[in-house]
Amino acid sequence: MKNLSFVRKLAAALFAGAAALAFALPLTGAAQDKDVIKWRVQSHWPAASSSYKDSLILLKNKLEERTDGRLVLEPHEAGALFSAKETFNAVRRGIIEMGTISPAYIRDQVSLAGIASGLPFAFRNVWEAAYFHKHLGFEQMLREEVGKYGVYYSTDKVYPTEMVVRHPIKSYADFQKLKIRSSGALQVFLTEAGAAASYIAGPELYPALSQGVVDGAHWGAAQGAMSMSLYEVAKYHVLPPLNIAGTDAFIINQKAMDKLPPDVRKILIDTLEEQFWMRTNEYQYKETITLAKAQKELGVQVNVLPQEVQNRLAKTATKFWDEEAERSELAAKAVKMLKTFLGELGYI
Repeated sequence: MKNLSFVRKLAAALFAGAAALAFALPLTGAAQDKDVIKWRVQSHWPAASSSYKDSLILLKNKLEERTDGRLVLEPHEAGALFSAKETFNAVRRGIIEMGTISPAYIRDQVSLAGIASGLPFAFRNVWEAAYFHKHLGFEQMLREEVGKYGVYYSTDKVYPTEMVVRHPIKSYADFQKLKIRSSGALQVFLTEAGAAASYIAGPELYPALSQGVVDGAHWGAAQGAMSMSLYEVAKYHVLPPLNIAGTDAFIINQKAMDKLPPDVRKILIDTLEEQFWMRTNEYQYKETITLAKAQKELGVQVNVLPQEVQNRLAKTATKFWDEEAERSELAAKAVKMLKTFLGELGYI
């Protein structure tokens, strides 16, 4: 009897210990995964690009923290699942839940995309582009147009786009000789202005520039050039900016977004909105220190375009604005809003 009592007590103790251990340890397997939502995210940024870490990985970490691990982004660098120009359709069709793109890649589908990717020689300061997007309502116009495809659109940040070139531009004749890596509206603009612009995907950019396939390129501004090692082979940083725009964006399949629990969906939207302002300000700070570092450590020189080149570009730019306005009634409304704003600022 004593042995039987001992066995019963031992069994009870083991059962209690197992139960306590089950409560103490994190859930695994199906029990844990039940409430975790995993989204694949195809990025247009190579892993080497500054924005891959500073924008996409930052967003991933914030969302995991703020949702207690219920929304997990699985990032894939440029070209891993889809090419940059295929990503929008992949998200639209629900093949993947999320992506990052430049609006330049969807100009054929979205009439406002050319304006979003940056009308050349429009804004002179970053705050102006941010005000146009958020306070004057351009991003909401853009979001509604993209929404017709079942895709939610959120601008990552607004920032300047600036070229780097292998040889200094000292005249308009020098500019006309340039072969430039570009994309979207800027590719069309630079070609119309007299250079030869063509699209090259991010992973192929450095080899093309180092081998002289192109003479210059733009990948963001100083940070982009530094992160992609472009300053190794292109020692001239060109000013003024070609444009200041919302050149990077997050796109989300709307059905996937609607399936999120309401609190998780709100966290996602609020975090994207916060990210726009934080990244826009942070980017400008990092631009300043990165260009200074490139000048000091890599011998980079600032190449301010001669006035004759700036005049040619400005003349082409205003013509280009009007061409973008002809793409749709919505585009005409946006360009009119832009011109009114720039007029109030005394620029035109």
